[in-house]
Amino acid sequence: MGVRKDLKRAKQRGDLASRVRTELVREDGRVREVRTASLVERPTAGTVADIPYANAAEAPAAVVLHRKDPTGDQAEHGGWRPVTAETFAREVTAAAKGLIAAGLEPGGRVALMSRTRYEWAVLDFAIWAAGGQSVPVYATSSADQISWIAEDSGAQLMITETAENTATATAATAGLAAPPRILELDSGAIPELVSLGREVSDEEVTKRRTALTPDTVATLCYTSGTTGRPKGCVLTHANLHAEAANTVELLHPIFKEVTEQIASTLLFLPLAHILGRTLQIACMLARIELGHCPSIKPDELRPELRSFRPTFVVGVPYLFERIHDTGRATAEKLGRGASFERADRIAVRFGQAHLDKFLGRGPGPSIGLSLAWALYDLLVYRRVRKELGGRLSYAISGGSPLDARLSLFFYAAGIVVYEGYGLTETTAAATITPPLRPRPGTVGLPVPGTAVRIADDGEVLIKGGIVFGSYWGNPEATGQVLRDGWFATGDLGAFDDEGYLTITGRKKDILVTSGGKNVSPAVLEDRLRSRPPVGQCMVVGDNRPYIAAVVTLEPDAVAHWLAVRKRPADTPMSEVIRDPEMTADVQKAVDYANQAVSRAESIRSFTLVEGEFTEDNGLLTPSLKIKRRAVADAYAAEIEGIYRG
Repeated sequence: MGVRKDLKRAKQRGDLASRVRTELVREDGRVREVRTASLVERPTAGTVADIPYANAAEAPAAVVLHRKDPTGDQAEHGGWRPVTAETFAREVTAAAKGLIAAGLEPGGRVALMSRTRYEWAVLDFAIWAAGGQSVPVYATSSADQISWIAEDSGAQLMITETAENTATATAATAGLAAPPRILELDSGAIPELVSLGREVSDEEVTKRRTALTPDTVATLCYTSGTTGRPKGCVLTHANLHAEAANTVELLHPIFKEVTEQIASTLLFLPLAHILGRTLQIACMLARIELGHCPSIKPDELRPELRSFRPTFVVGVPYLFERIHDTGRATAEKLGRGASFERADRIAVRFGQAHLDKFLGRGPGPSIGLSLAWALYDLLVYRRVRKELGGRLSYAISGGSPLDARLSLFFYAAGIVVYEGYGLTETTAAATITPPLRPRPGTVGLPVPGTAVRIADDGEVLIKGGIVFGSYWGNPEATGQVLRDGWFATGDLGAFDDEGYLTITGRKKDILVTSGGKNVSPAVLEDRLRSRPPVGQCMVVGDNRPYIAAVVTLEPDAVAHWLAVRKRPADTPMSEVIRDPEMTADVQKAVDYANQAVSRAESIRSFTLVEGEFTEDNGLLTPSLKIKRRAVADAYAAEIEGIYRG
């Protein structure tokens, strides 16, 4: 297994592990604070706007990006066309000149409303090169959200992706005192900007770019928010550099030197989300080859992974859960469902035993377990690797906790999944699993240059160069979360004895039963969601006698469930959710979730409901977090029915 060789080789490279210095602060015998030394100096001059130009000067022929070839001429290369550092810098300059000609002033703001695509990379750096500030907007945003962000940020220009986006944005901003000028990518926004800027000199772009400082505002990144209006996080070039440069120095030696591969990744996270943005900047900084995919939906993403063949990816638990479920469904269609279940159990046992040996905590897999792993590597695990392009050795999962069993499954399949944790206010990752010291089930140690502390009430506090400076135009909200340099995240967590952080829930989401039991729903929901046929779910029980759950079914899992039972594919969902067999299958998932908590905290009852939690129906944020109040309102009758029954 390639990843086992990589870890063995990495362990022999002690210099890679010893570069990161971590300090643990104990109080009353428990770890209360963890500090990790920075791997890079805070810049005194220059900004992330300089990255394309530094790449072009230092390695003009280096391939830094790949873009889909619309003509299909690159079919023999999977449809991807390489873009050199010199070419990219030239495209950034041309777009920057167009933005200047379109009226962008130094310090002015440009809203970008698009899915993840190559043009976003060009425009992000072009806005900075022109002296401006970018304002990301999710392509799925409602008219109300667009109107608020455009008004609150004062964006002078807005660049949309599709005609539908343009229509929504136009209507949303029509009533503003100063509506932004709107350009559309699908209607030639980039060529239009290039044409507009022909009379603007390269020197003007250079003048504006070099006038920026590390403390200059780079972007207003609005929180997706589960309640209330989005708040604009003011992130500087220094914030973006601290995040990108430190994660590159932490991870790139592993992705490159240990695997002996040219590092490459396919970016499919929304670029309106700070994790996608900082990943793009980090890749550009390290000259890691980068491609873009506009969808995180597994059926649309898998073909792109197979054609691009990345060496690592950054995703959310949903992606890894669906890949695992697809493997199970494929096996069952071939009549090998029991074989997959055995492969799953073997993977967890083998992964844990091998990881324990690597960490010096055990003898490693037995001969029998190793032989069983080898068999299922031929039958199952290699198929998983193929689904992800065949070259993938590493993945980073963020957004919510990844089930530890799932992490061990991928480890046994040859893919190490590192977990991270962060927020928009921390410029993405604040913690990440160290490359040479994985701990499935935790979100790792602080990113270099960052300190994390657990407050007396269990809240996670963060300090360091990645922490934002303020919410745009909202000093009251800023003062509520920034105190003495510490950012109060609103999340609850705890350190283990080695300083690894585990996130246990959100302060505002804590449920208090009528019996006075405090329950964090996150652990239950994450484990429940990781088991088919569950799609999304929400744990309830605040001021109720016991904990319960509202559960939706994953459509693909339902289709497979019907096919296995030779039932009509068009069987109404209303019939499926009342089927005793389906109820029994979901009960198995509930039982698995309950293993992580005490009996008083366990799910005593659940109801299966029709429909899904999605962005479109307003029940999920764009980063796939549950809007708890909206779900409670949408399924109020079903929730009442649980407790009446």
